[in-house]
Order: sequence, then C-alpha cells, then structure tokens
Amino acid sequence: MPRVAFDALPEHGRLWVFPLSRGLTVDEEQRLLAEVDAFLDEWAAHGAPLRSARDMVRGHFLVVGVDVDAEAPSGCSIDALVRRLQGLAKRLDVTLHDQTSVRYREGAEIRTLPRAEFREKVARGELGPDVTVFDTTLVRVSQFRAGELEAPASETWHGRAFFRERVVR
Repeated sequence: MPRVAFDALPEHGRLWVFPLSRGLTVDEEQRLLAEVDAFLDEWAAHGAPLRSARDMVRGHFLVVGVDVDAEAPSGCSIDALVRRLQGLAKRLDVTLHDQTSVRYREGAEIRTLPRAEFREKVARGELGPDVTVFDTTLVRVSQFRAGELEAPASETWHGRAFFRERVVR
C-alpha cells in the first residue's frame, strides 16, 4: 500500500520538489528511482506507512508526494526522506534540494545559476519576465499537476523577485 502511482495521489497531497544540480543520464535516473522506490515502499511516520509516490521530470527534478488523508508525514519521516536522498545524490555526484539557485530554460537546455548571477543576467537584459523558470517551491500535488513547476517567470515568485518593475501581480 505505501507506494502508489503518482496519479493516485489526491490533489491536496503534500509535495516536495528536489532539484538536481545537473541532469541525470538514463542509467543514473533508473538507479535513483529504484532506490527512491525502495525507500518509499518502507516509508512511515511513527510506524504508520505513508501512501506516497514519486516522479522524475526532465532528468532534473525528483518530485515526491504524500497522501495526507491516509497518513500525514511527520518531521522525522521527512528528515529520513531528505537524508536518504542526500545519500543517493552523493553517490551520483549531484546535489539535491539547492533552493539558492534559479533553474530556467534556455532553448531546450535547463540551466542553473546562483540567484545573484541570474539577477545580473536580468539586469543586463539577457533574460526577461517571459523566461521559463522552474518553481521548486511547490507544496501541493495540484500545483504540480497544473503545470506550475515550469512557467514563465512573470507567473511565479521569480517575477516578483527579479522583474519587479516589469511584472504586476
């Protein structure tokens, strides 16, 4: 029961987006997902199994969701997930959960820049409010399903943070 297909989670399910510092190869992605699946199969909060699912987006983002109606995750269970993922990331020579960088699309490529460098590109006019960014702050399954992970900067917090003068929200 613990691990289910992602589409089996309710809209109001809790969501975590784990950005990777680089895209994974097909083999690395398969290895990561197999280990995440093994963890989710046993994931529990205070001994109660968590009904959970995962998805991988464009080889750059691991998404984990939990059905909070079946059992809500505890702080300890969330910590266990993060610790396991950090160990997996280390073995794959990537970092996970770096919220200090901005991920955006440049053509077909997904780029990652520290916020200060992203701000500099904006100031030089190299990036505008229509640049597609990845919002890794999503917390609900419904946001992920609605396509909010990947959107123009003007439609996310990035618009307010980097394009204040050009974005009215």
